[in-house]
Amino acid sequence: MTTIDETHLEAYMGRVMSHMTGSALCFGIWLGEELGLYRAMSGSTPMSADEVAHTTACHPRLVREWLDGQTAGGLIEYDPTADTYELSPEGAMALADDESPVFVARGMNALRAFYLDLDEVATAFRGDGALSWGDHHPCLFSGIEWFFRTGYQAMLTTEWIPALDGVHDQLVEGARVADVGCGHGASAVIIADAHPRSHVHGFDFHPPSIETARARAEEAGVADRTTFEVADATSYEGPFDLICFFDCLHDLGDPVGAARHARTQLTPGGTVLLVEPYAMDGRPTNLAQNPVAALLYNGSTVACTPNSLSQEVGLGLGAQAGEARLRQVFEEAGYHHFRRAAETPLNLVLEARV
Repeated sequence: MTTIDETHLEAYMGRVMSHMTGSALCFGIWLGEELGLYRAMSGSTPMSADEVAHTTACHPRLVREWLDGQTAGGLIEYDPTADTYELSPEGAMALADDESPVFVARGMNALRAFYLDLDEVATAFRGDGALSWGDHHPCLFSGIEWFFRTGYQAMLTTEWIPALDGVHDQLVEGARVADVGCGHGASAVIIADAHPRSHVHGFDFHPPSIETARARAEEAGVADRTTFEVADATSYEGPFDLICFFDCLHDLGDPVGAARHARTQLTPGGTVLLVEPYAMDGRPTNLAQNPVAALLYNGSTVACTPNSLSQEVGLGLGAQAGEARLRQVFEEAGYHHFRRAAETPLNLVLEARV
């Protein structure tokens, strides 16, 4: 008979309830972003529930319930004497300001997609493991765009590209750049905006994402120096001075083939910029010490690995491959130079050259 340690059980159930609470709060964050509740409170003096409801044209009873849930979760501050609620400046950065380097609210669309796609993911588990990117709910695409966009906006042209050998100067003078797996074009638009003499070519195999990327470039005023085309990671044509893979190489069925194709499309002395989700080398180390491992493994379970398994080769690299495994991919593809140029709590920034 199994003996249950009641102390251990209590602690275990505490963790489970904590995760359930986090999931519920993520839904509340998505709702607050969707309805403009955070934006209504941002920069304001403390507001009553009725004032928030009136400002956003939302039902006052539901707004009160939402505010209390946000308060209980530590996201909004409540003054019981005045019966008012306030979003702190720090909270506004995270939840109301989409230009902030820590804005996360719109990224909750990705978590929403996890639940909307639950039946499809379960079918993949019971079958061949395959679920193509384009077969997910569309909110996954916008969620992933915003999950990574804030980091790109804050660091791509100010820290990551300058950390590459000679690349910043090339882009300033004028270079041809490929953004492979460009999605909604966030990274391509940021590079083009910062380097008006360069031209950025975005490629993605998902036609609706390419349409969105073109719209994003128009909105940002960089349509004249960006080109977006439907192409997979082994069919685009160069040559390019810089080829980028932003948080997408692990999604590919054949990442070695994609790296090898990039090598053939580089100009002499050209560079590959590889940005991948942060992971430590060695699964036991990563599981024990990486604070974002649980989030990224679960995301990889839903989207990244099934997409890889839906394609030719189906390597299933996963979003937690780590630097050493990624180095193996590029060495197998014929590269002789591979180094970590930078890192953040969410990303590894790697440089590869032939």
